[in-house]
Amino acid sequence: MTNKIRVAVIGLGRLGYWHAENLAGRINNAELACVVDADPQRAEKVAFELGVGRWSDDPVEVIESEDMDAVVIATPTGTHAELIKKAAQCGKAIFVEKPLTLHLEEADDVILAVAKYNVKCQVGFMRRFDPAYAEAKKRIAAGDIGKPIYFKAVSRDPSSPPAEFIRNSGGIYLDMAIHDYDLARFLMNSEVEAVSAHGAVLVHSFMKELHDSDQSLTYMRFDSGAAGDVEASRNALYGYDIRGEVVGTEGTIQIGSLQHHDLRILTLKGSTHDIIPSFPERFKDAYQLEMKHFIDCIHHGELPSVTAGDGKAALEIAKAATRSFKIGREVKLKDL
Repeated sequence: MTNKIRVAVIGLGRLGYWHAENLAGRINNAELACVVDADPQRAEKVAFELGVGRWSDDPVEVIESEDMDAVVIATPTGTHAELIKKAAQCGKAIFVEKPLTLHLEEADDVILAVAKYNVKCQVGFMRRFDPAYAEAKKRIAAGDIGKPIYFKAVSRDPSSPPAEFIRNSGGIYLDMAIHDYDLARFLMNSEVEAVSAHGAVLVHSFMKELHDSDQSLTYMRFDSGAAGDVEASRNALYGYDIRGEVVGTEGTIQIGSLQHHDLRILTLKGSTHDIIPSFPERFKDAYQLEMKHFIDCIHHGELPSVTAGDGKAALEIAKAATRSFKIGREVKLKDL
């Protein structure tokens, strides 16, 4: 292995492009060695923009290359399992965007492959690396609020993705709320035992035929005896609204704010501030920090802090929530 970790980014949509940008110029000890996309024109364009000498439309050929140390998989979720297993078989370190897969059986296959070939695999739950959430984790672990007893999260997007995305996304619980399911485990240091999920279509009528929701709520029961709820919405026309809260026996930690910049505008009409417009602005640092962690783990021979096992655990909660929404009652994760 060379001094720098040679990385190929597979899938050059919005997230894949951001990862490629970070690897190309913002992550020490990493070299963006190749970019891959099913659309060869897209791959060539990104390679030119980022100064990458190699591009391809064939992920398998790149994964099999002996001069690649690691791969970043940012392709559609339905392709994750096979690409992860191929990368593991070829001995590559793997970063894969969430969710790990769409199916629990595939998640088990992925975990087995990662273990069999003894490779590192990190799942892209970037909110864990956001400085505010990371600090909250430290404070909770230090006992600043006593024993955590309630988790609360709000994830509101300004609008909905188009129907073609929703159709293959796995639904609001798997595609969107899964970030907060992961944070629930992370901050509460406890596993979710059962969920009750509710949803409605309030704005985007096309979702009805796709059996999805644009407004959802998941109530969770943890094995520690704690409880929590997650709101996921695609109807926040005012901006990107991500907040969290952990209630403890001796205090409460509140995480996140709607305010974008540290300024307030005072006029005759009153006091206002700007609002975070979208997730690139809110989680720019988190995306860079999670990739830095991945590269550092490869360099130091350490396991990533967000493993394939964590990816499966969040997927289980999302699957249970989806099932609960469909059947109208609580679902215990052990019954999946």
